[in-house]
Order: sequence, then structure tokens, then C-alpha cells
Amino acid sequence: MTRDSSGLIRDNIDIVFERDPAARTRWEILTTYPGVHAVLAYRLAHRMWRRRWYWPARAVSHLTRWLTGVEIHPGAEIGRRFFIDHGMGVVIGETARVGDDVTLYHGVTLGGTTWERGRRHPSLGSDVVVGAGAKILGPIEVGSGSRIGSNAVVIRDVPENAVVVGIPGRVVAKDGQRTGEGFDAYGQKERMPDPVAKAVECLSEHIHSVERRLEQMEHAAPEAGEAPEGPATEWSCPIGEEAGEEAGQGGEADAVASTRDASRSGN
Repeated sequence: MTRDSSGLIRDNIDIVFERDPAARTRWEILTTYPGVHAVLAYRLAHRMWRRRWYWPARAVSHLTRWLTGVEIHPGAEIGRRFFIDHGMGVVIGETARVGDDVTLYHGVTLGGTTWERGRRHPSLGSDVVVGAGAKILGPIEVGSGSRIGSNAVVIRDVPENAVVVGIPGRVVAKDGQRTGEGFDAYGQKERMPDPVAKAVECLSEHIHSVERRLEQMEHAAPEAGEAPEGPATEWSCPIGEEAGEEAGQGGEADAVASTRDASRSGN
């Protein structure tokens, strides 16, 4: 058990060197990284939980939450080389499952959406990165190699090697390849597409296309010998014209009525 514990601690320290360029020494990581403290305390609490020492396991989890700001239920299943960067505000529920080489940033929630017993928390595959503030809710599956953008809210299954952004989470890239730089900070791929910006861009292109077609029609009409109905620079308002016509008709009727009244009074 001692050998396993030393190997576990070594893995947790080595993974910090790979994913945090600010790390300098092993002693610094072991003494000042709350994410490392939370994961090591979870390992102890999880062993207690598996032995059905439920209250001691929850007590260790509660103390760890108070010291690090990270709440990991001892019943959760978490793989090797799990890294929590910064740590504050991370919440992982009882039935959550996390694969190997997963990275979570601060403010991430792996939460449940039902009060019923049974599996109610998400499952993350291996090599998943979840950006700061993201929420993954319900018994859904997040495929291996996927990236969840910062502040995304994911409520549906995510395929492998996908990129998810937005509220609710939308898959904006599939079968994405790892960049040459390796680890992608904060779950953001280089030049990550924005679905809203893309929609606005498409609408703008459509408007420009319609304007070009209208200009072509205006230039083509005189060449074909068709006289325009009115000046192109004037605005035609049918409602105003109808109102003017009705006013004119009303004026003529009033004049005829007044003439008749005058003739009758004279007689």
C-alpha cells in the first residue's frame, strides 16, 4: 500500500509539471497546490467509502472542502493523473465517473439533475478538458478527448474528440485533432468557432446578397426598355396614397352636399 501511495503522489506531482507552466519544484506543488491536496484527500476518502466507512469518508471530504474549496464526493470514481487547476469551486457528485488524464479548471460542476437514487451524475472519458465555470449536468456521457469550453452548460451526450461551447452546450467541432502545442489551456482550441457569431455572419452575407440582386435588377430594367413606375429615390406609401384619395373623395362629396343645402334654403 505504501508503494502504491508513493506512486500515486508521484503521478499527481508529475501531471502538474505537464499542465501548469507556473510549477517550479515538487515541494512547491506538494505544499501549495489545493487541487493536488483535494485529489490526494479524495483518494483516502474513496478507500474509506469502498470499505463502507461512510461517515469517516464524508468527514474527510468535508474537511477537504473547507481547506481547499473543492468538493469531491468520496463515492465518485476518478481515474489516474487527474488534475484540478486552481481548484476553487469545483464540485463532483457521488455517482460521477472520471477517466484517466482528465483536467478540470476552477468552478466546474459535475452535477445531478434528479433526486432519485441511482446514477445521476455525468461520466467523463479519458483525456477530457473542462474549462473554467463549465457545468456538466445529469447522467450523460462525455467522450474521450473532448473539450468543454469555459462557462458551457452541457446537458446532452458529447461524442469523442468534440469541442462544446455555449449555453446550452453545442458541439462546434467533431473529431478534432490535438494541436502541436499539446495541452489546450482552459479547454479552448485555437480559433474556436462561435456559433452565434457564425449565424450573424451568415445573416450579413445574405443581406449583402439580396442588396446586390436588387441593384442588378434596377440596372437591368432601363436597359430592357422598361420604364420605372416612379423615381427610385422616392418612397411610395400605398397607405398614404389611399388616405389622400379617400380625403379627396370626401371633399368632393362635402362640396356637393353643401350646394344642395344652399339651393334648398334659397327655395
